[in-house]
Amino acid sequence: METKHKSGFVNIVGNPNVGKSTLMNDLVGERVSIITSKAQTTRHRIMGIVNTPEYQIVFSDTPGVLAPKYKLQESMLAFSEGALTDADILLYVTDVVEDPTKNAEFLARVAKEKVPVLLVINKIDLLKGQDELEKIVERWREMLPNAEIFPASAKEGFNVQNLMQRIVELLPEGDPYFGKDALTDKPARFFVTEIIREKILLNYDKEVPYSAEVIVEKFEEKENSIHIMAVIYVERDSQKGILIGKGGSMLKRVGTEARKDIEKFFGKSVFLELFVKVEPNWRNRENKLRAFGYIE
Repeated sequence: METKHKSGFVNIVGNPNVGKSTLMNDLVGERVSIITSKAQTTRHRIMGIVNTPEYQIVFSDTPGVLAPKYKLQESMLAFSEGALTDADILLYVTDVVEDPTKNAEFLARVAKEKVPVLLVINKIDLLKGQDELEKIVERWREMLPNAEIFPASAKEGFNVQNLMQRIVELLPEGDPYFGKDALTDKPARFFVTEIIREKILLNYDKEVPYSAEVIVEKFEEKENSIHIMAVIYVERDSQKGILIGKGGSMLKRVGTEARKDIEKFFGKSVFLELFVKVEPNWRNRENKLRAFGYIE
């Protein structure tokens, strides 16, 4: 008897900073979502695709759910809420330190879901013992009674394989949604902007990383090399000064770190040019958010 091909959308949702991107990269086996320890790293909905001859899983990492303070965050919340409507399987990620009652409204919607919900309690490597874990599991069981619970550590890779196995079991039968060689739905330029943005998140603090947006203006790919020209937009002149640093030292550091990762990602040598421009209050301007791909 021939087994039918399975395919489906597995959407990863949860509050900021619980390890959604690390988990997605574990499941996909590629570094698709950028990971830093700062909240709100993921701004878009990013898909990572796993293909085998038997199935295709389209994982979708979403921005952390948070009450929006400005227009950019409104569109980020829309990506997360959209993930509830088109999932075949929903992965709700929390961790052992998070207050389960945070964002109760979003949680109430997850509880009403008709599709299978897998609740991942991440970061269990931080716990002292089994008793602590049992208390946390019990509390979540009350809040999401229909969910299957998976205690896990995405960082250590613990229980990720069992989670993957369960996802494959729950997948509906169907044809693939994307070509079997696809890794993601995003174009190459998108990953360049994400890698540069990750380096900005790692090298600067306060408001600079959250006020920065990266646009790739030139992406010329040859057989062995890629020439990339990218512009980093910030909201104020003072941020531009901090970003560039004394004698251009900070921008140079970001450029070097990003170039190395971009070369690893594409497997080619990269010539990367970075420029900084000021775009006042872009996070609240609809035309700019549209230009930066946050509003359809």
